[in-house]
Amino acid sequence: MKRLYLMIVLVLLVSLSACQPSDTTEIPDDELVELTLEELSYYDGKNGRPAYIAVNGDIYDVSNSVFWMNGGHNGFAAGQDLTDAIINQSPHGLSNLSRVPKIGILVEGD
Repeated sequence: MKRLYLMIVLVLLVSLSACQPSDTTEIPDDELVELTLEELSYYDGKNGRPAYIAVNGDIYDVSNSVFWMNGGHNGFAAGQDLTDAIINQSPHGLSNLSRVPKIGILVEGD
């Protein structure tokens, strides 16, 4: 009975891992979006909008991250440049950004 239970758990784990989206698909540099801080603010993860954050001039899509549900994570909101927060306050620093796709670059507004 114990072997059957372990086999079922193993099959479920393999099935679930196969269903996970590939969040780290790289977008070629010539296809990256360019957004100003004002434009980035639209992508706050609220009301069905995607959740984007900027760090060190790069824009990441955190929409599919379970840690950024509804555009928020540990008191921080999507749609902003979070460079200071990620580097100086986050316990994981830049390391977790490799788990989400880089989709753009932050540019100066007019």
